[in-house]
Amino acid sequence: MSDTIKTDVVIIGAGPCGLFAVFELGLLDIKCHVVDILDKVGGQCAELYPEKPIYDIPGLPMVTGQGLTDNLLEQIKAFDPVFHLGEMVESLERQEDDTFRLVTNHGTVFDTKVVVIAAGGGSFQPKKPPISNVAEYEDGSVFYSVRKIESFRDRRVLIVGGGDSALDWTLNLQPVAGRVTLLHRRDDFRAAPDSVNKMRALVEQGAIDLRIGQVTELKGPDGKLEAAAVKGTDGTVFDIECDAMLPFFGLTMKLGPLAEWGIHLHENLIMVDTEKFETNEPGIFAIGDINTYPGKLKLILSGFHEGALMAQAAARRISPDKRFVFQYTTSSTSLQKKLGVS
Repeated sequence: MSDTIKTDVVIIGAGPCGLFAVFELGLLDIKCHVVDILDKVGGQCAELYPEKPIYDIPGLPMVTGQGLTDNLLEQIKAFDPVFHLGEMVESLERQEDDTFRLVTNHGTVFDTKVVVIAAGGGSFQPKKPPISNVAEYEDGSVFYSVRKIESFRDRRVLIVGGGDSALDWTLNLQPVAGRVTLLHRRDDFRAAPDSVNKMRALVEQGAIDLRIGQVTELKGPDGKLEAAAVKGTDGTVFDIECDAMLPFFGLTMKLGPLAEWGIHLHENLIMVDTEKFETNEPGIFAIGDINTYPGKLKLILSGFHEGALMAQAAARRISPDKRFVFQYTTSSTSLQKKLGVS
């Protein structure tokens, strides 16, 4: 077991909400260590859709998942957060002085005054399609996320699914791929209406193909996909020629050890108040997609708001005798000095 790291705050989760929490806490002179089970910063944005456009970040008409991560890292550079990547917090224990001891699966030990859970949906993995031989084609021909759009240039891509991810990648890969075919079990989609309308327009133009049915088998030697056998709604079986398949069947979320910390949960989400975004355990906060409260919207911008209010409450817990004066970065020379822009 390593030497104990003493810090003000440990943030569990290095996605956008966790990164912005570093910024809000940094403005209050609070130092953070950040732990994430992934081997890189950015959470789901960087892991699942680094090149996918995001359109609802205030002030950024369009930014990719990786672009947003890069911008947030630049924003928090002045606060020197310490990242512990590829690690999972396995145990959390409240100590006699009301601080917390956290231990990761790598034996890293933290003593901290505040814990902020910003773990998205917890650890997550894609739901795999019920195809007996799909494992033979994974990574080479079957992919559960798009990390580099260029890797699909001129390929025959079969996208399977009817939600936002399936429709978004159908639209984004159409200009790059040799041919895109969208396959769904029915001619009805759960995606945003605008995306569905754009997809149907491309089908009418002959720019992409839309087929209805379900994949029953993948074909091709040595893990190299050549076609997918599909059973249509009328029972007929036909092949769709392709050399890459993207199945988007959603994610399976697992809270892991978080579920054992005595925190109140509702449908696998952490219940918080809307004043401080604190859990039922004083000193443990939860922000972003991992939490729930009346009116909750699972948007990155909502997580940013939650992080700002959390930071104010965390600061008062860390330094109860300190007088805090709310300041604006636009007018406060002391905040600008912290950010290195004064």
